[in-house]
Amino acid sequence: MTASSPPSVPSSLHVRACLECDLISEVPRLSPGEAAHCPRCHHVLAQRHNKPATHVVAYALSALIALGLALPFTFISFEARGVKRDMGLSEAANTLLQQHYEALSFLIWWGIIILPAIYLSVSIYLHLGPLWNYTPVARRGFGRLLKRMEPWMMADVFLIGVLVSMVKILALAEIGFGVSFWAYSAFVILVLKTTRVMDHDWLWTFIGGPDRPLRHARAGRTGRQQNMTGCPVCYTLNELDSDQRGHCRRCSGALRLRKYRSLQTTLALLVTSIILYIPAMTLPIMTVTTLGDSSPQTVIAGVMHLWGSGDWPIALIIFVASVVIPIAKILALGWLSWKVWRPYPSRPLLRHRLYSMTELIGRWSMIDVFVVALLVALVRLGSVMSVYPGLGVIAFAGVVILTMLAAICFDPRLLWDNPRDQQDSVNEFVAPTSTS
Repeated sequence: MTASSPPSVPSSLHVRACLECDLISEVPRLSPGEAAHCPRCHHVLAQRHNKPATHVVAYALSALIALGLALPFTFISFEARGVKRDMGLSEAANTLLQQHYEALSFLIWWGIIILPAIYLSVSIYLHLGPLWNYTPVARRGFGRLLKRMEPWMMADVFLIGVLVSMVKILALAEIGFGVSFWAYSAFVILVLKTTRVMDHDWLWTFIGGPDRPLRHARAGRTGRQQNMTGCPVCYTLNELDSDQRGHCRRCSGALRLRKYRSLQTTLALLVTSIILYIPAMTLPIMTVTTLGDSSPQTVIAGVMHLWGSGDWPIALIIFVASVVIPIAKILALGWLSWKVWRPYPSRPLLRHRLYSMTELIGRWSMIDVFVVALLVALVRLGSVMSVYPGLGVIAFAGVVILTMLAAICFDPRLLWDNPRDQQDSVNEFVAPTSTS
């Protein structure tokens, strides 16, 4: 397929405000495969891709086909003591629903199937516009939705959870992978590829027109100094009113100079996650029944069992994902929030890197939740062997979601703010670096 009249990104994107440190920079002309980075915090300001519409449609459509093949067939087969059981992809969520764990069932359905399918469908719908020369209905709303769905897609985390759960029961039973497993593996790879080849600048040039420059915007100064801010969805630089509010000129989204009550919301979410972390570690996340003998397992007990049985690599993965990462994320965000209150924060680049790492690794703590869901659905052999979910898994899922929300609510630009910004310039940062 070829584009009838593809939108073209302007040869110069003029000026752009970094969403991480608020520095306004001039973005040079970029060729496909090149990216412009903020000279102060090294965040990606703009990135060009070759034939983005064709590639996005091809990968997204292939991913939907792979997902369709993954649903009707056997995902994993499990055989122990002469009893065999086959499990489909959706059975993990359905089994939790039958056992009245509706919230966990919805979380699994939403994260591994529904949300990725919506994301791919919206991507195809928007990118077919320039290819087939038509204007999509509600394109701005769908464009904003597309950007906000990315952090919550967990198909890749689920796939790693499948492999971890298989290692946990490999010594107890014979495991086989069906057609659905291989189709879903292809689906995960294609979803990741779709997100990587998507060119948001190119897409928003088609949706809302070219990024019109603000002639009086000065590169080398922060947006706060000039009462301007960058749109987190379409990246357009916008002026704000006297109340430091406004709407994006290109995508019509609501804007503020800084996220509304960022620190208060972040700290409230962190305190709630700390409260939930106690039952998440002390209550059993699952109960294993073997020949009528029930054995409740907490997160730590599961790690110790894997370590004692010789599966120390898997034990290390579970320990890092389920114990280290949540604690580290809570401590890191709490420390960053406390440092923001200092009148003259030092070493903002180091703190910004800590925040970026915290935001990146947070969702991987969901591995343990997916492991429990898979074992509950797969190991159901009556009195011979069965696995049941525990209340601890609900608390643990709450900790993961709340810490992810805390990272999203935290405004990293606060790490760079300085009371002297209203007078001082940062003219040493004029042009972003460009990499291919």
